[in-house]
Amino acid sequence: MTVIATMRTLDETRGAVRVEDLYDTDIGDLWQACTTHERLARWIARVDGDMRVGGTIQAVFTSSWTGPARIEVCDAPHHLLLTTEPGTDDEGQIEAWLTEEGSKTRLVVEERGLPMTDLPFHASGWRVHLEDLGRSLEVDGPVHPEGWSSDAGAPGWKKRWEELTPTYQ
Repeated sequence: MTVIATMRTLDETRGAVRVEDLYDTDIGDLWQACTTHERLARWIARVDGDMRVGGTIQAVFTSSWTGPARIEVCDAPHHLLLTTEPGTDDEGQIEAWLTEEGSKTRLVVEERGLPMTDLPFHASGWRVHLEDLGRSLEVDGPVHPEGWSSDAGAPGWKKRWEELTPTYQ
């Protein structure tokens, strides 16, 4: 696993973070890991709600971020687009693309609409999420059995995030 994370400016106040990795699994399996309640809970978030285009979900991430998201695009097994905190000043987007590369699958995730000062924190956070995804595929199970909540992120996630954040600052 070699997660690549980059940051870029969108305008004078907002930016984007882009992360990608290549996983040793087929595109259908990776799509399921990124779109089903049970598989998402293994590595990134507990998700409840209406899992269809136009539907709204509520997520609690291993990072402790909690909030609503609307599903804008769900083109299985290649493209997913979510609007986070729709209709608020904090509205943003998370977009994912999956591409087959032989017997492996590349996942690219981009989060847009972030305050410029938050980019390093999100870059390190998404890097940890993609590392966790890789581990969940290897063990075929949860990588944070200790749990997490909106008040406290998963301890293992937080520890790795704290290690990586200075690299992106």
